[in-house]
Amino acid sequence: MFSRILIATRGEIALRIIRACKELGIETVVVYSEADRDSIYRRFADETICIGPSSGAESYLNIPSIIAAAEIADVEAIHPGYGFLSEMSHFAEVCQSSNIGFVGPSPKAMELMGDKSRARKLAEDCGVPIVAGSDGKVETEEDAVQIAHEIGFPVMIKASAGGGGRGMRVARNDISLRHAFNVARAEAEAAFDDGTVYVEKLITEARHVEMQILGDHFGNIIALGERDCSLQRRHQKLIEESPCPSITKEVREHLSKAAVGIATAAGYYGAGTVEFLVDKDQNFFFIEMNCRIQVEHPVTEMVTGIDIIKEQLRIASGHKLRIRQEDVEVRGVAIECRINAEDPKNNFKPSPGKVATYFEPGGPGVRVDSHLYSGYVVPSAYDSLVAKLIVHRGNRREAVACMKRALEEYVIEGIQTTIPLYLEIFGHSAFLSGKVDTNFIDTEFSD
Repeated sequence: MFSRILIATRGEIALRIIRACKELGIETVVVYSEADRDSIYRRFADETICIGPSSGAESYLNIPSIIAAAEIADVEAIHPGYGFLSEMSHFAEVCQSSNIGFVGPSPKAMELMGDKSRARKLAEDCGVPIVAGSDGKVETEEDAVQIAHEIGFPVMIKASAGGGGRGMRVARNDISLRHAFNVARAEAEAAFDDGTVYVEKLITEARHVEMQILGDHFGNIIALGERDCSLQRRHQKLIEESPCPSITKEVREHLSKAAVGIATAAGYYGAGTVEFLVDKDQNFFFIEMNCRIQVEHPVTEMVTGIDIIKEQLRIASGHKLRIRQEDVEVRGVAIECRINAEDPKNNFKPSPGKVATYFEPGGPGVRVDSHLYSGYVVPSAYDSLVAKLIVHRGNRREAVACMKRALEEYVIEGIQTTIPLYLEIFGHSAFLSGKVDTNFIDTEFSD
């Protein structure tokens, strides 16, 4: 097991990794930007190193600064968390060439699965259904229009690199397709320094269901059950739950086998997530694979009792998986709400600023992953996620009731958050019955 690692991320996930390391007896070094000088997780790390100004490009995305910090701190490995450098194969290669461990998959697997068009081809070769679309990247508007006519509108333009809903646009006719094609390319170029896009058939009335996997360096790969991530706004996840309330046991088994098969074909190790769309007829289609720890990993941890961060660290240290597929058992229902510093009543405008009052909910079945505290100033330079509220109860009805109670208890004053929106969602009849799809929030809460 590693004895000392560097954490190259920020926010709640930095604190989450520190907690796992403390329980494993691993010393932690946290890098931070000037904007995060007052972050609470700095207090709990064994050492902290400032790596630059508030701009992500000059701090958390600055590979030379992070490698220099790792060498100065004499760490054995780097945990990238999620976001920033977590899915950049080049960073994993730099770590490798610097004789620093990387808590994640191999650069080769990251490069393969990070290119969505190549990942689609791999899934197809594994016999996993994929959504109809282009064979690879699409170079011109004319090519995009031709493909759309072949597979039929509506279609989705998707960035080959990155994620988080960026570089994705829906088109329902030739005119909107030409506009969407150029907007998606420009957005992808700005966000990921890669403007490559591909075209895919838009599956309507679908659920977004993802399968968590773990793999070691010895070819052992297991699935830890699925998460339903259908509650999204503009392709960005807001609410996740496990298990999915609508799929059958047969579909669940097929998704598990498909995820393990794809990860095996990619030579994957570490924690990863294979994402699918499931249509109203229970047909499923591969979308992509995320080669990192997911924001919503606590949902799986709650229903399985498996600490995924600890398993990441064990795997990266060279240990074999301690868990067999037959050992994985999903108990009860877990739900997560991403608490964002945004104003839902003002087109989700970011709401950075000083937290005047902060009080976390508690009680049986409630977990909060957050780095907030009263007096903390939420910076404007980064993603708006400030907390994750997770509940775990014996069944879905109890989990929904627990979440409503916890949301009502959660006090965050001084900034706007998405808590009021979630209280509305958890009172909506369609959500309560589990009859939602990926368009639910955009259609039911468009105001």
